[in-house]
Amino acid sequence: MTEGFHRLRRGTVAVAVAALAVVGVLPGAAAARQPGTAAGDVVRQGVKQLVSDDKYPAALAATTGRDGRTRNHTAGVADVRTGAKVPVDGQVRAGSNTKTFAAAVVLQLVGEGAVDLDAPIEAYLPNLVRGEGIDGRAIKVRHLLQHTSGLPNYTEFMMDELVGEGRHTYYQPRTLLDVALAHKALFAPGDGWSYSNTNYILAGLLIEKVTGRPLAEQITKRIVDRAGLRHTYFPGVGEERIREAHPRGYGAAKPGDSVQDVTELDPSWGWAAGQMVSTPGDLNKFFRALVDGRLLKPAQLAQMRTTVEIPAAAGWPPGSRYGLGLVSTPVRCGGVRWGHGGDIPGYATRVGVTDDGRAAAVAVTANPAPTQQTTDPAEALIDTALCA
Repeated sequence: MTEGFHRLRRGTVAVAVAALAVVGVLPGAAAARQPGTAAGDVVRQGVKQLVSDDKYPAALAATTGRDGRTRNHTAGVADVRTGAKVPVDGQVRAGSNTKTFAAAVVLQLVGEGAVDLDAPIEAYLPNLVRGEGIDGRAIKVRHLLQHTSGLPNYTEFMMDELVGEGRHTYYQPRTLLDVALAHKALFAPGDGWSYSNTNYILAGLLIEKVTGRPLAEQITKRIVDRAGLRHTYFPGVGEERIREAHPRGYGAAKPGDSVQDVTELDPSWGWAAGQMVSTPGDLNKFFRALVDGRLLKPAQLAQMRTTVEIPAAAGWPPGSRYGLGLVSTPVRCGGVRWGHGGDIPGYATRVGVTDDGRAAAVAVTANPAPTQQTTDPAEALIDTALCA
């Protein structure tokens, strides 16, 4: 989504409904650790600031240390009408974190010999990917997972519809693909980088074609169950409510409009690009399992972690690079963190894990953001948490 519909449409910051104009890491935007201050206190203060300073109705965070111990923090209210307490590690719409789940399934299929990363998508979905400057015979599977296909991003052309009353509409994947293919290619495959949710609609169709089974089932069996994610799921057809304890999500159709409760929506327009529901704790667990090599064979994990530069104009944190559904971002105290993140109406999530086992995930319950921002305070808190 970009990060405001952040990882669903990362390259389209100019669209009015984008929550953030620029996404960056600004240590001063979240609580900075003081000498003698416990790491948990730093994160707790940062979560409170997301509510008090940045005006999010609720903020949730989960951090995991090298020892594997997880700590949860909440601030704000789960429901602005009732003032209900925020559930600890409550469920939220995970947005474009879904892309990493889908990419992991594709890479498992690569490891099984069922998919070739450097084969054209035409080999699996013949005569489907055609348009002005668009030819599935030239677009490799790798291009899709890496956002180097040049395919237009369907959400750019649907966003006013998706954040309004259309949020209750059910969309089939082929409908979303048709929207994208009605527009010309951005560049020749491999000749540039542009975040496009269309890439992951095709990745989902690829999974279904190769396995002969539904995408939701494959993500559940291959990833969710194997990683032990107890509060993560792919919503069923027509399912608009969030199943377990959750804070409500808020948003506006466009900046300046009145904020409304958008918790209930049909997330089918995200599908393999952004449909899943999870919790901060489960997101940490998933990305740790992925980076630790528990979900992919070494060769496929190495491919996933092979990154390309994200152009500065795309609005990601400085130095970020995109692999196959996985993003590396420099950490201010040294090294990099791996993750993705995602936005969908009502919710934004940020997550990062390090190779030595540290993990942090933050969720906020307003998207677009309730205040004008030049940097992303939730992204900054991830950086602060990992350095603490």
